[in-house]
Amino acid sequence: MSQPHVVVIGGGIAGLAAAAFLSGADGGGGRAAVTLLEASERLGGKLRGGEVGGVQVDLGAESMLARRPEAVALARSVGLAGALQPPGTAKAAIWTRDALRPLPGGQVMGVPGDLDALAASGVLTPEGLARAGREESTPAVGDDIAIGAYVAARLGREVVDRLVEPLLGGVYAGHADEISLRAAVPQLLALARTGGPLLDGVHELATRPQSGGGPVFQGLEGGLGTLPVAVAAACRAAGADLRTGSPVDELRRTPEGWRLVVGGEVLRADAVVLAVPAPEAARLLRAEAPGAAAELAAVEYAGMALVTMAFRRADLPGPPAGSGFLVPPVDGRQIKASTFSSNKWGWLERSAPDSFLLRTSLGRHREEQALDLPDEELVARSLADLGEAVGLTAKPYDTAVTRWRAGLPQYPVGHLDRVARIRAGAERLGGLALCGAAYDGVGIPACVASARAAVDKVLTPAAGAAVTEGTMSA
Repeated sequence: MSQPHVVVIGGGIAGLAAAAFLSGADGGGGRAAVTLLEASERLGGKLRGGEVGGVQVDLGAESMLARRPEAVALARSVGLAGALQPPGTAKAAIWTRDALRPLPGGQVMGVPGDLDALAASGVLTPEGLARAGREESTPAVGDDIAIGAYVAARLGREVVDRLVEPLLGGVYAGHADEISLRAAVPQLLALARTGGPLLDGVHELATRPQSGGGPVFQGLEGGLGTLPVAVAAACRAAGADLRTGSPVDELRRTPEGWRLVVGGEVLRADAVVLAVPAPEAARLLRAEAPGAAAELAAVEYAGMALVTMAFRRADLPGPPAGSGFLVPPVDGRQIKASTFSSNKWGWLERSAPDSFLLRTSLGRHREEQALDLPDEELVARSLADLGEAVGLTAKPYDTAVTRWRAGLPQYPVGHLDRVARIRAGAERLGGLALCGAAYDGVGIPACVASARAAVDKVLTPAAGAAVTEGTMSA
């Protein structure tokens, strides 16, 4: 029996992972003939490498959670095992109350579990610290609640404003008072449902031994931008057809499978994996699954700008220490974070010993005016804040501004219920599955895991007889 033909729409890391799992590029054995269609001229999505000041850097995501195995396993399977490297330093800070203050230990996504560490950090005012120590009881949480509302009721508003908000901002570029506890930090939802002490529960979570050990995060020699390049090469070597500059104009279900129109060309497939952002998935499904399309269209996104700067070390009296810092929005600064890349990544320091690379980020959900400013203004605002935060007075010899419009999907209260409705509507069509950052987590391991689940879904007998029969060709 011939293999089914599966079309993957979207060439970000989720789409590439799906293509790898289908074609056997991950070493698991080929399960389908694969055509991947990417609308832009570049594969990789939010994983993007580039050159600033003659130095190769990441212009998008720069690290991946290693405590979840999926992304690291994918990197190893496509020949990047030797390139995996943990950060050289994890000493991050919070720039708040006019000083850089160490990120306190014993916290989970900014929710503290160690009052002594919190006090030593100086992040909170004395009043805020005292309020956090007077944890108040609240009714047990039901299905879901916003992280900010829950933590503020328990530990006070200042914990949310100066700790939870900047940590969540680094992940979602969103707002703590809107982000779902169930979707973003499910381990805390389990605590909230018991109604027990939050501080004690977080302390237990933060001190619990981690299975497998090893670093919390991993990067790659040469940057995470090398991961999609390696996955794409492995997919092509396994026989997958990867096409860029190939937007899908139409997607329709037929009695035999799926019909796609791509720039005037008609493709037929036994199954389809949709690995595109929610608005694009909504457009493609509007004719066949209007209910799911309406839910997809309601998913909101946050945009941000990354400003990468290269300095000559000779111009720096002393490079800033640590891995970087986060900025609480309540402090009213322009930037929301800065990463000292040359400190964080040993490979970068070794490849450019005479340069010092750092980057800043600006913009978050519904506060994206910065994306419309000229590059030079974003650089100027970043330098002004860096001057106040770390005393930086040197001028960069090269800069790059990368705008990620609609870069991060938002996970408000009720998000997981929406995802369930989307998938239920899509799955009724048969031979169709969705994956990517809009559904099960915005991190790279979550995207890879969602790709694996999508592949398994479209290749099961229940996905439709057309898939198992394998009667169609490209």
